[in-house]
Amino acid sequence: MNSNKEFPKRIIVALGGNAIHPAGIKGTSEEQVAIAEETADVLLPLLELENELIITHGNGPGVGKVLMRQALAHKQVAPMSLDICVANTQGVTAYLLVQAFENALRKVGNQRHVVGLVTQVEVDANDPGFKNPTKPVGYFYNEKEAKDLSEKMGWTMKEDSGRGWRMVVASPKPKHICDISLVESLSSNGTIVIAGGGGGVPVVRNSQGLRSGVEAVIDKDLTTAHMANVLGFKDIMILTAVSQVAINFGKPEQQELGQITVSEAKKYFEEGQFPAGSMGPKIEAAIRFIEGGGKRATIAHLDEAMPALLGKAGTHIFPDQ
Repeated sequence: MNSNKEFPKRIIVALGGNAIHPAGIKGTSEEQVAIAEETADVLLPLLELENELIITHGNGPGVGKVLMRQALAHKQVAPMSLDICVANTQGVTAYLLVQAFENALRKVGNQRHVVGLVTQVEVDANDPGFKNPTKPVGYFYNEKEAKDLSEKMGWTMKEDSGRGWRMVVASPKPKHICDISLVESLSSNGTIVIAGGGGGVPVVRNSQGLRSGVEAVIDKDLTTAHMANVLGFKDIMILTAVSQVAINFGKPEQQELGQITVSEAKKYFEEGQFPAGSMGPKIEAAIRFIEGGGKRATIAHLDEAMPALLGKAGTHIFPDQ
């Protein structure tokens, strides 16, 4: 068992959808199992720590593929609403991660349990995000393919940070994580909890307290920050496919950021340094987390999780002194 003297006692780690479902794969069951196993091997030192650990994960690539399957088979099979698509991918990803994490732990003689919770997250029915879709999901397309899909499927397509065109959907802000007390109870007893996958299944609640799903995908980083603030966690780590946050991204004057204050992060955010479909939500989540009482938000590459936790890799955002 690793010593945890240098590590946070309580932490939420967000796994990026593109990190656990990288571009270029077909998405076969075998590929998904293999990637989950690779993720477990990378995170094993973290999984072994004697701390409270909650894992969230993205599902943008996965839910986009579900939507594409539905589009291709809509004449034979009735399509599912977007909230059910989110629940579908949340359950699948949690299953793969639970199995991979527990197998990795058992191989080193660790009996720690891992559980995946299908998590509903309440949003405001009047959230402006419903009127301005910004959340990219699914495959990357060239401009002609994107135009064709927009015309044939009625999808909203937007260019994504120079990487191609993707379908975008409504992305309201999280208001309340349902069953948060269950997440807390399990994590405080030493169980690794996988919750809030894909940002959570988006639901609204009426005046009678009854919930119903809505057509949206909540950003998982914002849900991560909200969950951490509600539970009083002081550390979050957002693992993605890049080693550090950069300003002037893709330009000759590109500059990687190692350690910045929340005020500096807000300044860069307001300057438009971080696109809405990629790094923007991560920075917004970090700002919300710090302003909500957090002490450190780390953004790093999945493969550098442990060095980042030690402050030796990644970008770290702290409160102002």
